[in-house]
Amino acid sequence: MTTAVVSSPTSSTTSHRGIVRQLMTDSAYVIVGFPLAIAGFVAVLVGLVLSAGLIVTGIGLPVMAGALLLARIFADLDRLAIGRILRLPRVRPEYRTAAPGAGLFKRVIAVIGDSQSWLDAVHALVKFVLSIFGFVVTVVWWAGAIGGAFYWAYDWAIPRGDDEVDLNTLLGLGDGTGPRLLLYTAIGVFFLLSLPIVVRGVALLQANFSKAMLTGVAEMRSKITTLEGQRRAAVSAEATALRRLERDIHDGPQQRLVRLAMDLGRAQQQFDRDPEAARRTIDEALTQTRETLDELRSLSRGIAPPILVDRGLPSALAALAGRGVIPIDLSIDQALGTSAGRLDPALESAAYFVVAESLTNVAKHSRAEICRIAVSREGEDLRVEISDDGEGGAHVSKGHGLAGLADRVHAAGGQLTVTSPAGGPTLIQATLPI
Repeated sequence: MTTAVVSSPTSSTTSHRGIVRQLMTDSAYVIVGFPLAIAGFVAVLVGLVLSAGLIVTGIGLPVMAGALLLARIFADLDRLAIGRILRLPRVRPEYRTAAPGAGLFKRVIAVIGDSQSWLDAVHALVKFVLSIFGFVVTVVWWAGAIGGAFYWAYDWAIPRGDDEVDLNTLLGLGDGTGPRLLLYTAIGVFFLLSLPIVVRGVALLQANFSKAMLTGVAEMRSKITTLEGQRRAAVSAEATALRRLERDIHDGPQQRLVRLAMDLGRAQQQFDRDPEAARRTIDEALTQTRETLDELRSLSRGIAPPILVDRGLPSALAALAGRGVIPIDLSIDQALGTSAGRLDPALESAAYFVVAESLTNVAKHSRAEICRIAVSREGEDLRVEISDDGEGGAHVSKGHGLAGLADRVHAAGGQLTVTSPAGGPTLIQATLPI
């Protein structure tokens, strides 16, 4: 069977409209930005030069601060404009400010001592040079596109002397109106077809420079803050898990092992004088052994199981759901278990513990009758959802298991959302970046 793919006229029209809209946006950014760049260049340059000359008089510093504040205004205008060019949200850095109630001198020093203020000033000076280049190129291309494409409409109105030689004659394309119209129209078509690309290029040149100068430091600081938060969350999650494991081992298996040792010692003493009592003591010791093994299996759920390492997330979650105390409906993308579709081990571990901790809460607190688990890949994220029909009331707070789970998800760069009104139902959603 042969399948023909036919382009939709509607989608083609929408694409053309998108190109025209982007061309208008880029052209407006370059052309309108040129007079703004001139104003910013003059204001900042005059302010800085004047402040340098007046520095010995005592008013040079306030004048310098004023010049930097003017640069900040022009920088804010450019930040608003580059968002539409780069298709990015607006990012405004946090400028250094003086303490509330501070005097004039401290406010002036706060402005002068802010590194971003100086980047704004450098941007105003350098952007002027880029704006000249961008403005000239944009105007030339627009003029070439409009003038050449419509040359046929006004060729008759152009006066020509007897001694004038047209370009088509110099190029050897022939003399007369026909070759001239053909050549100039072809040049206009070339400018027209390349206009979106050229204008887009000069707009991106200016916008990327502005982004690097005006928001680059702010974005870097934001990334550093995010990484520090993830590191603290990872340390907190591991510390919480370790304390919980130590407490559970001390309160559970350790006490049972102590009692098991005492029972075996008592049975050893009873062998000679009361074999029947020794047999009962050994039976109790076997019961203690089974219960200890059950508790160790329960505790091992906080540690990545071998099946997760060997066979991947689908098999590990299937095994986890099979041990559930209530019916569990599991829906997971089986491609996550293949060699080509497997995720990073840290991400698999985080997703596994989201499900494991959620199922523990369901078993202990929810009084639910059914639980549903859905794990799927959505674009560049892994989405994990656990829902139940229990009585609700789950929340992320210190002292609850979901708090450590939130730290673990945050450490992986993801986000955890818990929706659990009183009376239920409960929905736990985790989004983890792949």
